[in-house]
Amino acid sequence: MVGKYVTLVDSYVSVNEALKHASASIGRSVNIDWIDSETFNGELNQLDNFDGVLVPGGFGTRGSEGIIDTATYTLEKNIPYLGICFGFQLASIAFGRKMCSLENANSTEIIADTKNPIIDLLPEQKDETDMGGSLRLGANEIKISQNSLAHKIYNSDKISKRHRHRYEFNTKYRDEFLKNGMIFSGESDNGKRMEILEIPTHKFFLGVQFHPEFNSRPGFPEDVFKTFVTAASQN
Repeated sequence: MVGKYVTLVDSYVSVNEALKHASASIGRSVNIDWIDSETFNGELNQLDNFDGVLVPGGFGTRGSEGIIDTATYTLEKNIPYLGICFGFQLASIAFGRKMCSLENANSTEIIADTKNPIIDLLPEQKDETDMGGSLRLGANEIKISQNSLAHKIYNSDKISKRHRHRYEFNTKYRDEFLKNGMIFSGESDNGKRMEILEIPTHKFFLGVQFHPEFNSRPGFPEDVFKTFVTAASQN
């Protein structure tokens, strides 16, 4: 797991538990190692020692380049990757830089005047000054494209998942991403927000804007974690 707050034991407890629920459901055990994205120092080849890489949620600029580098490396090396919330956003940036040749692609949360704002503030919140109060919170419905990995995972055309974010994928880049091999297999119910990204040609490269860990229970693993752990166990 590559994240910003890995030195704090309980920072990602829900994600850790979701991984354990998923691994138990397929009769495997999971060994979780934590890598601090801020002190990564470009030593990306250490990721070769892992069966899969998960990037959990987070905010802010600190450690963001380490996560972008991580997503890029898993993309290049065909290592199973699951990005949650911030991990979804920075995977988008990694793909934009690597596969779409979008120079200086970034998030306006990280660089406000970035040349290519792959990730931008939610439109309805650009005039908000209260960061905590302006988050998009709670359960929202998501439409899932048929014949996608996401549809295979959830076996449904629509799901409801919990969210907590202020930034989102900038849809003006959607066609460019599609042309270069990334699809957005999950959208908000009104089709204006991208919720799930995937790369069909990759062993497992999936990002979700929501927080699936909150739907995982012992004996009832959340489906995206179960699929990720299965892919990692076969790597």
